[in-house]
Amino acid sequence: MKIEDMGNMEFRFKPIGILNTPYKSKSGVPIQGIFDPESEGKATMFEAFEAGLQDIEGFSHLIMIYVFHRSQGYELVCSPYMDDKLHGVFTIRAPRRPNPIGFSVVRLRKREGRVLYLSELDMLDGTPVLDIKPFCPKFDHRQNVRVGWMENTFRDAGHRKVSDDRF
Repeated sequence: MKIEDMGNMEFRFKPIGILNTPYKSKSGVPIQGIFDPESEGKATMFEAFEAGLQDIEGFSHLIMIYVFHRSQGYELVCSPYMDDKLHGVFTIRAPRRPNPIGFSVVRLRKREGRVLYLSELDMLDGTPVLDIKPFCPKFDHRQNVRVGWMENTFRDAGHRKVSDDRF
């Protein structure tokens, strides 16, 4: 297949569950769950997917992949929550993207049937879950990492830790 043809491909996804979080509006959501480790919520998987949760209790952290369901449109260049300068959308984690897909590392507190009790959340209440993957430091940690424009931001401990309504 030619690269030109790939730009016209479409993929359809169906949610496997729904997230319930304390965040009802975009304003005030932590920009990453690590900035609110005490936040609590749950992911309720649809019954058809419950068997896929087998053995998940052995993991302390999960990677939740979801849809930014309240995001509309996108901007290829925008100002992220942590900086006032413009950056390309693929260098930030803002919800207004060509494909409104998000991911977050969350802490798994416990499982009861098809309900996962979570903390370290940064998603809106009612967010549809597309997939869950186990977080594994052996796979997910890297040495000698560069973080581009964020290098300067991380040196300034006063950077914003919660979102506003701009996205």
